[in-house]
Amino acid sequence: MSTVDIVLAGARGHGRWHLDNIRRLQDKGIVRLAGICELTPLGADEIPDGLGTPEQSADFGALLDSTGARVAVICTPIPTHTDLALTAAARGVHMLLEKPPAPSYAEFRRMADGVAAAGVACQIGFQSLGSHAVPAIREMIAEGAVGDVVGMGGAGAWARPESYYRRAPWAGKRRLNGVDVVDGVLTNPLAHAVATGLALNGSARDEDVTGVELELLRANAIESDDTSCVRVTTAQGRQVTVAATLCAEEPGEPYVLIHGTRGRITFWYKQDRVLLQRADHGPEEYEYGRTDLLENLVDHLTDGDDLLVVPDATGAFMKVVEAIRLAPDPTPLPETAWRLLAEEERRVVPGIDALVAAAADTLALYRELGAGWAPPREVST
Repeated sequence: MSTVDIVLAGARGHGRWHLDNIRRLQDKGIVRLAGICELTPLGADEIPDGLGTPEQSADFGALLDSTGARVAVICTPIPTHTDLALTAAARGVHMLLEKPPAPSYAEFRRMADGVAAAGVACQIGFQSLGSHAVPAIREMIAEGAVGDVVGMGGAGAWARPESYYRRAPWAGKRRLNGVDVVDGVLTNPLAHAVATGLALNGSARDEDVTGVELELLRANAIESDDTSCVRVTTAQGRQVTVAATLCAEEPGEPYVLIHGTRGRITFWYKQDRVLLQRADHGPEEYEYGRTDLLENLVDHLTDGDDLLVVPDATGAFMKVVEAIRLAPDPTPLPETAWRLLAEEERRVVPGIDALVAAAADTLALYRELGAGWAPPREVST
């Protein structure tokens, strides 16, 4: 088995996770880190032991040329994704592109169409879709374990300090220097809840989305949203409602909830954990493994394995991103609706944890659940 040479673009922030993952795969003899693309080169102390001294450059295209890498991992600011993906594609380099794949539907199509025309493989980094729970849940649904599926809910109650929005110039921005960023709670940190809910509903492609309703809000002093919900109407005749916040009182594990006529399935997607609750049965809990998306990409190139998250399988998610991009700027919550936890330097919206859970449970939006601070409903099709 030949070793696949890799270039990592964006090795700080979330890129540090990719460095560790590449180290894991390099230890297995599957890949070799040939290059790192960063505006400022990494110091020796920033490169995990065992990865050697990969070539470094701020010029992504030149680095791909000089290393002859076969695969690129792109973990850079959202507005750079399309151009870097097309730079790799033009050189015949396959790629793992971090989520969200693009800040607008037009940029997504430019990326996806360009990659397809170049004939290279592209995996989108929705790691939750590599969970073995996903096909298991699909099988439960197909077998009628919870009766007929009537809808999907998603809930994410996380906490982020105010410094989270100072970590990069694009953090918490809807646009930067006239360029779309769309870094909101539904499009970036809790994007997996949206993408996973759509995928389990069988609504992964762009044509599967027939309508989008949004409530975009913010407690923090940012441009983008930190407390929001979305309800997607799908061609499958079912709704997917996801509520998310970065202002939780007690942060918890995000999940997707499959509602059936005779039960429900809860999927804690970061833990690969599933709870099946159905009529005439006791609760059944399962834990699953997960296929790493970079490893899957390498196995696709070397052994012909099917890719798990091709660009078109994220088209519906990008329709949601586009609706958020085109929506009015998020509504600032009144100061009476949030409080500052000084010791943690983060803003909390009292009652939001219960509202997020209730939205996933009822497929209702915040305003419909009685949140007086929620804006009038925004509808996009």
